[in-house]
Amino acid sequence: MIRFLLRLLIILAVLVSAAVVALYFLSRGPWDQRIREHDRAWGVTFSTIYAKQLGLDPMRAYLAILEDLGVKRVRIPLYWQEVEPTEEEIGYNFDFYDALLLEAERRDVKVILTVGRRVPRWPECHVPEWARAVSESEQRELVLRLLRAEVEHFKNSKAVVAWQVENEPFVFFFGECPKVSESFFSREVELVRQLDPSREIVVSDSGEMSLWLKAAQYADVFGTTMYRVVPAVGGKHFTKWIYPAWLYNKKANFMYRFRRHLKDAIVIELQAEPWAQNNDVQNLSFEEQSRSFNPEQFRDNIRFVKNTNFKEVYWWGVEWWYWAKVHGHPEFWDIAKDLFSGKL
Repeated sequence: MIRFLLRLLIILAVLVSAAVVALYFLSRGPWDQRIREHDRAWGVTFSTIYAKQLGLDPMRAYLAILEDLGVKRVRIPLYWQEVEPTEEEIGYNFDFYDALLLEAERRDVKVILTVGRRVPRWPECHVPEWARAVSESEQRELVLRLLRAEVEHFKNSKAVVAWQVENEPFVFFFGECPKVSESFFSREVELVRQLDPSREIVVSDSGEMSLWLKAAQYADVFGTTMYRVVPAVGGKHFTKWIYPAWLYNKKANFMYRFRRHLKDAIVIELQAEPWAQNNDVQNLSFEEQSRSFNPEQFRDNIRFVKNTNFKEVYWWGVEWWYWAKVHGHPEFWDIAKDLFSGKL
């Protein structure tokens, strides 16, 4: 079954790529205009649960990201199991996220908050144990209640510039999540718009396995993922996507032809860490980790994303850069430091 699914995904990717290539000369648009490098904005995704999984102090790691790396844009997922760990607890506990946003405000850092049930990091859908016992229809009502609480609470933060509603909501082939309900996702987006009409809504989709049109339909800003080295069939080896950089900007132009309401398209998640089953990277040797990500691949990804012509890019793996630095491999942190300081 797994082999069949992987083959199906590969075939789908090839068909999508073929469609985009066929439209190469037809898809002229905003992403053809070469941007100046000093206009590009770099950011990161910071996951509290992944920092903890790596054995890090999340606040210490976060402050190092803001102060030592000098990061000015951060995507922060809000994890349901962290803010509502028990059914009996009255209200939600947003204290730690409040502290993260306060540090961002002090440094004039712009934050995208990812809200809902499906947010970044495995298993993608983050549901507290107590909520797993209820039916899907009941759980959806709890998700709407969660969304309302998150937006009402954090919309007063000066650091928050946008809401990402769910993460890759239409990616059916990755994660431990219930079947996608577009009608329910539409309700989520509409609720967030009603609660905070002043901020933009980001909706993301797979960079390589989609034409982006469905996700973009609900977005003010579309966010693409970008993965260049992926597990091969069986998961023991890795392969590199053959997609050229221009494929992404041509897809953006093609998408914009049908979604003229879009204000922008960004790279919401750019691969910059090793692959590991269930994020269990700390139990791999650095030699094993380097098979899927190493300093050369990091520099190559920097060159690659610059050629895609997106102005705003969020890196995936900053917690691991810090973890590697703590464990005697500062090369990834140093590359990122040069990038964020404008030396690369």
